[in-house]
Amino acid sequence: MLWSGMRGVWMATVISIVLSPAIAFAEPQLTLEQTARRLPQTGDPIWLLSLQLNADTVKHFDAVSGRAHRQDANRHQTGSLAPLPPGTYSVGDVEPLGPTDPAELGPLWIGIEPLFATGRGHLGIHLDPSANQNANSGTLGCIGLVNPEAMAELAELIQEEQVRTLRVMN
Repeated sequence: MLWSGMRGVWMATVISIVLSPAIAFAEPQLTLEQTARRLPQTGDPIWLLSLQLNADTVKHFDAVSGRAHRQDANRHQTGSLAPLPPGTYSVGDVEPLGPTDPAELGPLWIGIEPLFATGRGHLGIHLDPSANQNANSGTLGCIGLVNPEAMAELAELIQEEQVRTLRVMN
């Protein structure tokens, strides 16, 4: 009787060790964190957008959020030109943009919705075509990828992997 009880505990422990990485990374998710790096021409802080696909695979994308001179502005206020407020967001579908959409959004839009109270809205992930080039470098508060190829890769991965969560860390 004692052996069968110990064997059950041992089996449960082995199963939890084997399954815990799979459970921890059951759903791919995005994370956004500010780095110490800056774009050389415009001084915009570089934010690192990371996509955790599974326990072993993480993809990294350089991005901007807000304007360089507004990084310390109220991140919960509409129109502040500040980076995204920290917290968890739901990630929407990848949508192509057309000729009537602002050119500063690039060719694709991925809507994000805060899952917490904030004054910010109409947020997304898009390309920043002016990144590191002129006074339009940066975003109005969205996540702007600085590389067109990276934006295409991210959009494809979000669709393929059905990414639905973004966490903004700082």
